[in-house]
Amino acid sequence: MAKTQRIGIIGSGGIASAHVRAYKQLTDVEIVAVADVISGKAESFIDKEQLHGASPFEDHRKLLELDLDGVSICTPNASHHVTTVDALRAGKAVLLEKPMSVTLQEAIDMVHASQETGSMLTIGFQPRYDPNMKVVNDIVQSGKLGKVYYVETGGGRRRGMPGGTFIRKDLAGAGAMADIGCYSLDMALNALGYPKPLTVSAYTSNHFGTNPVYHPEADKFDVEDFGVALVRFENDLVLQFKISWAMHMDSLGSTMFLGTEGGLKVNPFGTGNWSGVWDGRVGDMKLFHDFMGKQTETPIPVTNSDTNLFFEKVRDFSEAVREGRTAPIPGEQIVIQQAIIDGVLRSSSLKREVAIELPF
Repeated sequence: MAKTQRIGIIGSGGIASAHVRAYKQLTDVEIVAVADVISGKAESFIDKEQLHGASPFEDHRKLLELDLDGVSICTPNASHHVTTVDALRAGKAVLLEKPMSVTLQEAIDMVHASQETGSMLTIGFQPRYDPNMKVVNDIVQSGKLGKVYYVETGGGRRRGMPGGTFIRKDLAGAGAMADIGCYSLDMALNALGYPKPLTVSAYTSNHFGTNPVYHPEADKFDVEDFGVALVRFENDLVLQFKISWAMHMDSLGSTMFLGTEGGLKVNPFGTGNWSGVWDGRVGDMKLFHDFMGKQTETPIPVTNSDTNLFFEKVRDFSEAVREGRTAPIPGEQIVIQQAIIDGVLRSSSLKREVAIELPF
């Protein structure tokens, strides 16, 4: 009989409930503690989620003193750094909700803490578990496209601006770029093998979020609700990235990979207010190439499964911890994404192209 895996939850907002639901579907896993800095919130969360026997804490460091196999970190973005580093240094495996952090330096610190302690750090990108993402990866990495030189990705919502901690720069670090743009970025960068970025030129705005006609918390809204960027990478590769929480348009288009031997077009799942690949699900795919001297378009079969991607993310983390595997989605990858988002914000503020520098 397998040993019961002991899990702690840090942060008890809405996303923490999703983690709890996933853990409850796993056998031999017990959530033994919850921490939240707001007085009484951990107790209320334990009652609401019926986590019988779980201990509540206001200080996450007290939770980390327990004998735990792993923790899910579900705090606002601004707290990701301190809670993650503390957990890693306490010898706990960490499943960290996206985005990784609010600054590039924080993300670098987290990777260093994982490397120095040997504690697992995996970042929660559930779209990785969509079987169609594997198809995208296989096509791009198989060489069918030849040398990939241009990629375009992104997504958007016609109206889909969140509130609360998501719209405050001091708590979120960034807006649409970090909230939903990170999914599209991960899809493209993962297929490309997470190449090293060199420069970024970007523009961001928040015309909708700061307008009380469109947002009830317009007076608190100080992050971007729209962004577009051109990122240059090593090996003569460029990526155009665009994302929006609100716009007068039904979609920002498809994801595409252009190569010397072919092109891949990935159409987003969903339309209208919730269009785009922001949630990772694929609408349809098509391969453009030449065959016997003729221009050819080949539809790629798409798997329309009912797979719960969030559950798969949590399951893989739990199994990786139990089996002693490496991180399913390592921080060493996602720090590259954080460097791009950091560059987007700097470039937009300075109104010029900026260099991206990584220490590894």
